[in-house]
Amino acid sequence: METSELIKKVRQIEIKTRRLSSNIFAGEYHTAFKGRGMSFSEVREYQYGDEVRFIDWNVTARYRKPYIKVYEEERELTVMLLIDVSKSNLFGSGQYLKHDIVNEIAATLAFSTIQNNDKIGVIFFSDKIEKFIPPQKGRKHVLYIIRELIDFNPQSNGTDIEIPLKYLTNVIKKRCTAFVLSDFIAKHNYNDAAIIANRKHEIIRLRIYDNRDREIPNVGLIKLKDPETEKRIWVDTSSKKNRMLYKNYWDETSLISQRIMNKAGIESVDIEVRQDYVKLLLGLFRRKQH
Repeated sequence: METSELIKKVRQIEIKTRRLSSNIFAGEYHTAFKGRGMSFSEVREYQYGDEVRFIDWNVTARYRKPYIKVYEEERELTVMLLIDVSKSNLFGSGQYLKHDIVNEIAATLAFSTIQNNDKIGVIFFSDKIEKFIPPQKGRKHVLYIIRELIDFNPQSNGTDIEIPLKYLTNVIKKRCTAFVLSDFIAKHNYNDAAIIANRKHEIIRLRIYDNRDREIPNVGLIKLKDPETEKRIWVDTSSKKNRMLYKNYWDETSLISQRIMNKAGIESVDIEVRQDYVKLLLGLFRRKQH
């Protein structure tokens, strides 16, 4: 992509997603993803109702009356975006490709993160780790992420969810909140990787899909291309059996993915490209406040 066109696209996404994160998500994000860690602040005398487990026995012995340790929340978070850049995300049956919506959601989350003075990092993946952007703060860092989102050219076409989950577990040492943005059209078994990753971090699955991933209309004889294998086949969509086979594949991969998420305790949000992702993300944020 030419530099002038890239700058224009970055600016367009920045204007839209910065407004969303400022006007809509800021408060909800802050409440939903407040710091999970606790750091020692001070000791004070025990008061009725305080938890016994926080008694500082050394100070208590010294002053001959009970004192407790007071902790305060560590506000700063690290947020990671695990972004599927496989070729299946370059599909769209309407105005937007899945890739476009992934970019907007990722940018919105990134701006929400830095507005709360948190760090944001990215793992681009296909069936391999394509690029790792270490977590940092600041608008300049977010604009760099957006440029990469728009103009990134993956080396591989396929999808393997296990790869980025394992990489996240190994590379990010401090507990973080990680959003996995993908269409999750993959049959690879990533059950163990999901369980281990969600024990160490907080994983959230954002499934971005197009309705035509789920079902195909009756439009006669058409040629279909698998973007990940580049295999082309002719399909008679007037055949009810063919349409059912297509839908069954979607249902099967969806069921596999949801079972993995449920077993690992990972929260999920499904977003069709024509849906209002703002409303769906706000719903996620509000659920996490309770």
